[in-house]
Amino acid sequence: MSTKVTLIIDNPSDVDTLEAAVPSMLEAAAQIPKIVRIESGKVWPKEDGSPTPAHRTIDMYFETYDDASAAVASPEGGEFFGQLASAGGTFTGLFTDVER
Repeated sequence: MSTKVTLIIDNPSDVDTLEAAVPSMLEAAAQIPKIVRIESGKVWPKEDGSPTPAHRTIDMYFETYDDASAAVASPEGGEFFGQLASAGGTFTGLFTDVER
């Protein structure tokens, strides 16, 4: 089994600033120790025009829970999370045990 860290990024007050920072954030995420895979995606707009529950997700995969825990506390993890915060990104983070 592997561990996935999912960041559900809230709708930012300045979408352009956050989106401009995404490529650099993903490059920083790629430097996080023991990361296996990264996925990033924007939440589709709602068809009725109402606000989406979130703006974007970032999923980071690791072999083990211990690897994921150490990675987010690493200097490289700090660089990634610092860039996210500087771009105005607030988020909910989830550690999940990937079953399949």
